Amino acid sequence: MQDQLASASAVDLSSALQEARERTIELISDLTDEQMIGPRLDIVNPLRWEIAHVAWFQERWILRHFRKRAPVNPQGDQLFDSARIAHDTRWDLPLPTKAQVIAYIQEILRRIQEQPLAGGANQEDGYDEAYFFRLALFHEYMHAEAVTYTRQTLGYPKPKIGLRKNASTTRQTSQTRSTGEPQHTGRSLQPAFDAEIPGGTFLLGSGPDSHFVFDNEQWAHSVVVRPFRMSRFAVTQAEFSEFVDDGGYERHELWTGDGWDWRKRAGACHPVYWRRESPGRWMRRNFDEWVPLEDRLPVLHVNWYEADAYCRWAGRRLPTEAEWEMAASAEPASGGGTRQIKRLFPWGDEPPTSDRANLEWCAMGCIEVDALPEGDSAFGCRQMIGNVWEWTATDFGPYPGFSPGPYKEYSAPWFGDHKVLRGGCWTTRPGLIRNTYRNFYQPQRRDVWAGFRTCAL
Repeated sequence: MQDQLASASAVDLSSALQEARERTIELISDLTDEQMIGPRLDIVNPLRWEIAHVAWFQERWILRHFRKRAPVNPQGDQLFDSARIAHDTRWDLPLPTKAQVIAYIQEILRRIQEQPLAGGANQEDGYDEAYFFRLALFHEYMHAEAVTYTRQTLGYPKPKIGLRKNASTTRQTSQTRSTGEPQHTGRSLQPAFDAEIPGGTFLLGSGPDSHFVFDNEQWAHSVVVRPFRMSRFAVTQAEFSEFVDDGGYERHELWTGDGWDWRKRAGACHPVYWRRESPGRWMRRNFDEWVPLEDRLPVLHVNWYEADAYCRWAGRRLPTEAEWEMAASAEPASGGGTRQIKRLFPWGDEPPTSDRANLEWCAMGCIEVDALPEGDSAFGCRQMIGNVWEWTATDFGPYPGFSPGPYKEYSAPWFGDHKVLRGGCWTTRPGLIRNTYRNFYQPQRRDVWAGFRTCAL
């Protein structure tokens, strides 16, 4: 999908917008008007606002910015512009009903599709219309993921979606592990689970030959990475439970100052959606159901502070984003070091498939951390794309020579107080993700589909 969208025709991009809109509607199809408002929380939006915002954003950039059309809703900027409207006030707005929201978002899409995509000769601020189509499309992909974790946050049922299902995706969890691999359980990550990355000079970020990249990926620049050892797998629920059972949340020495302050404020003594059923037995809330911990699935819904504290307990550390991208993208050279080549995905340049990455709701949740060996990087790191977003040690900031894109609020306002995550998760769309994609959240966020892998000290 990534390559297809990169070189997409007008028909392809219009079809992709149509498919994304169908997906968005499916994600809310079973929710009532009241559920689509929900409680006032600082980590979610009222869904009636969020869904309308997605369409408003597409109107803003395609219809109004590029095509110079009048607003569909004259009050749209006062209702749906995230840059203008403080988060806490969104529940107080005169929001349309669910039926009105769906009618609005369908009307925006109809108006976009009634006129053919303009050719590359027509530009606005140096960007052609295809750029704004992709910006709008990828923005909707991001919000589809946010709608899914909002359902988890609020304890709603799993979304009822009719995506193309590939039964082989679920079979991967039990049938496509590499034979002879040790069981990935227990406190310590044995050296057998570490991939040796030789380090060297590496181009971090995306190059100007890319069809579309977000401004925070611009541009590729040389960094020097020391040799390091990275876990081949993400940390599992079983491993993290040992940290919890060993008093990890009560041991001040394992936490940064900010992390300890957060832990006390939040009253955190285990991951947010866990509860202790009996001594040594934990349950996890998965949407509206409580299930036993799945030992071989990755831990998720842990924040950066929790991941960092686990690393200190285990005698490990989080990778930097340069290390993460090198492990995902580089290839070893025969004489040592790495080749001057960079893969688009861990397995190569071919787009994601279900035997390489757990993406776009196909498994309706995470799969086991040692599944999908076909998706390994050149160094043997598994599931670096899909399953769970992975926290890195790196503060989110600009690359050298950063210049904001047309959507100036996308990156720059968040530099400095967010952490970088990499790799995508089980709800990420294949057309959005690649090795260079930088996600970013504040370190206290526990609601997103985030886990982590570790490096040796």
